[in-house]
Amino acid sequence: MTVIDLDREAVKQGLADGSILVIDVREAHEYEAGHIPGAVSHPLSEFDPSALAELVRADGRRPVLSCAAGVRSANALVAAQRSGLELTEHYRGGFKDWYAAGEEIAR
Repeated sequence: MTVIDLDREAVKQGLADGSILVIDVREAHEYEAGHIPGAVSHPLSEFDPSALAELVRADGRRPVLSCAAGVRSANALVAAQRSGLELTEHYRGGFKDWYAAGEEIAR
């Protein structure tokens, strides 16, 4: 299984140039409390590989999974790969890193 760790700068660059889609796998209440601008919610507790595949296919950008600190997003990558999806990247610092750096958040 391939897991590629992206840092905050790589995520910021991808968001700025429109090349990545951040998929937030935290729970809905965590996402609603604050998330990376432009991120879409797909909670790990409701993980549905076919819905995730459709989201990625419909969007067309490079998918990058994100969570609070990088653990759930790495687990979600493995689950996605086991179900046949070709996802490889996640934001290793997650929302905690984003927020701690003073980056803009959305609610």
